[in-house]
Amino acid sequence: MMKHEHSSQEGAPWRPEGKGQGDQGSALFGAARREGSAMAQCHISLVGAGPGPLELLTLRALRRIEAAEAVVYDRLVGAEILARIPVGAARFDVGKRCGEPSPSQQEINALLLALARTGKRVVRLKGGDPLIFGRGGEEALHLARHGFEAELVPGITAALGCAASSAIPLTQRGLARSVTLLTGHLQGGEQFGGWGALVAAGHTLVCYMGLDQAARIEAGLRGAGADAALPVALIVAGCSERERVVRCRLDGLSRAALALEGETPVLIILGQVVALRDELKGLLGALASRVA
Repeated sequence: MMKHEHSSQEGAPWRPEGKGQGDQGSALFGAARREGSAMAQCHISLVGAGPGPLELLTLRALRRIEAAEAVVYDRLVGAEILARIPVGAARFDVGKRCGEPSPSQQEINALLLALARTGKRVVRLKGGDPLIFGRGGEEALHLARHGFEAELVPGITAALGCAASSAIPLTQRGLARSVTLLTGHLQGGEQFGGWGALVAAGHTLVCYMGLDQAARIEAGLRGAGADAALPVALIVAGCSERERVVRCRLDGLSRAALALEGETPVLIILGQVVALRDELKGLLGALASRVA
């Protein structure tokens, strides 16, 4: 992992330092910032890296990564995928880690713009899908407002990857006809007033980044009339070898989340479909034992 130092210049992106790729990354950044440098054709792609494993990466995403001259990547991108970055490519680790210094979105936007101006083949690599809670829309808009069109390459978002990996169907005929993806993060003192719309029968909720807000989610849904016995699954490190699923009811969500404090990433699925997991896993286990 490349180290970064924060520039004292307001809004300036973080720069890699050190030997090898770090030197090349610094040179690339410097070239982009140099006054009077020629504007080149932009080759920048906002790429979804999926939920972690290389096998769940799209072919288009893999092609963009393997052809990249500079890669700006997040914390949740899998190690197998990072290993496909060309040896000579400049790497910029802009991942956010709890309790550690990390670049602001403004700094990341400035870095992407600076790299776009070099005319190099640039990949902005994000876990999951870049347009689902990945700020890909913000970054695409920032580039477009400065005259650069970014290619958008979709990825398997965590809701789909984790649901499949943990054997929880997000929809089921006669049981769940719709799905809502929501984030547990609120801006500043923002209050969410849409709980009532989320408790309709036949509805599945998938909450990203909701572990720290579990008590608020539980209280909001219960206050809007949700059944206390609504099945809930907390999926830790979904789609990885560390994956585990913690089951509870809605009225036990805050307690279950407290027991998982410090775990990351955690996806929360709420709805009657969660109860299907036990039946499906049991049937699959029985089939496996017969084959064995």
